[in-house]
Amino acid sequence: MLPQTTHYLFEMIRSELTWAIGEDNVSIDASDKLGHSIDYYWVPELWHDRGETPRCPDIIVTPETTEAVAEVMKIANKYKIPVTPWGGGSGSQGGALPVFGGISLDTKKLNRVIEVDEKALTITAETGCNMQQLEWATEKAGFSTMHFPASIGCATLGGFLAHRGTGVLSTKYGKIEDMTMSVEMVTPEGKIINTLPVPRHASGPDLTQLFLGSEGTLGVMTKATLKIHPIPECRKFHAYLFKDMHTAMAAGAEIMTSRLRPCAIRLYDNPETARLIKRVLDIDREGSYLVFGFDGPREMVDLEMAKACAICEKQDPEDLGTEAGETWWENRYKFFYPPYMFHMPQAFGTLDTVATFTNIEKVYWAMKNAVNDNFPEATFIGHFSHWYEWGAMLYARFIIEEPPQDPNEAVALYNKIWDTAVRAAIANGGVINEHHGVGLKLGRMMPELYGEAFDVLKRIKTAMDPLGIMNPGKMGFGV
Repeated sequence: MLPQTTHYLFEMIRSELTWAIGEDNVSIDASDKLGHSIDYYWVPELWHDRGETPRCPDIIVTPETTEAVAEVMKIANKYKIPVTPWGGGSGSQGGALPVFGGISLDTKKLNRVIEVDEKALTITAETGCNMQQLEWATEKAGFSTMHFPASIGCATLGGFLAHRGTGVLSTKYGKIEDMTMSVEMVTPEGKIINTLPVPRHASGPDLTQLFLGSEGTLGVMTKATLKIHPIPECRKFHAYLFKDMHTAMAAGAEIMTSRLRPCAIRLYDNPETARLIKRVLDIDREGSYLVFGFDGPREMVDLEMAKACAICEKQDPEDLGTEAGETWWENRYKFFYPPYMFHMPQAFGTLDTVATFTNIEKVYWAMKNAVNDNFPEATFIGHFSHWYEWGAMLYARFIIEEPPQDPNEAVALYNKIWDTAVRAAIANGGVINEHHGVGLKLGRMMPELYGEAFDVLKRIKTAMDPLGIMNPGKMGFGV
């Protein structure tokens, strides 16, 4: 751990970091510390809002190369200093919070696009790249990453890699772990390693998939190669309003199990249709709103769209048409930003999970009933936003309009809702998270989710990070 900033040893360590990566890349400014102490996790926002002092890093480093990251890690390893990687600071799970102080390793100066391979259709970039900038660079070459998350303008590539993030078009193009060919990583001891250059092989366990989703607990990912795609000739959307969520889910599941390939499907339950679809899209109807789209060659899009619409119409929904579907696509990010997104002083949380089609509705009702029955002050809404051949992801949320003013009471209530809802999901075939990650928020639930298998993860953590300096307190690994 770092000594107090008034201690001469602190200045000696700061000097070593400065000599290793440059004075401009090492900061102890109070404003920089505060900026690296709060992400989009509700608890630190509340803490700051109530006038409490957040836990800040002692030093912020902004290395410009992989080699500089390695030098930071060697120094941190030598003095047993905690290191917490930081990307865009847009995470919702507290994964980048320096809860034990130490070094906040900000990756945003690792922002170079290294290569666009137009033959293999891949792009190689450093992990500090802002995702929107990376997409623009890909489009400039005539292609697309097809990774369009709501946080595209404020999150980094490394953030998505760290917690297995996803985008609007994941149903066809996959989550970030499906898009990734290989990664470069700096280990806690400062070694630079690369995973195999291709994601499909029979050459032993897949280290790329091990590091993806490790949330900075095993090392610092500094570079990645991603698949890219041709810009589709056309992309079309269509929307329906079903009488209830069950019939809409049956239609959506049949689209997937028929092995059509929609680029996106979103299904909003009745409460979210009434609350958000009305506000954002100005569609004032009772029921469950289902929208889906296809992209690619026009003839294929039209054929698949016709088949998907035929599946939906067996359930006798209200046909809202192509215009309502296109309106959703044009406004897809509005749901997550002011004035439509929840914000302080409200308490809110995204209880995202994923399950098979056999279990997903059971998970929905179990979580909904757990929240409604135990926390009458909370409102539960949900939509299903990422679909697979075998199931779907539930993007459930709870909202409390007037949480307790006392920050300790508010956090205790917040955590209790999370524990109750997540345990209901696990009991019915769900998991603790689908694409926001584990972080600080859900680490305590990891042993329950994995059972005896969690010991395997702990052994991997110990083998790679024997001193426990990488992002301590996260993923259920403790300190």
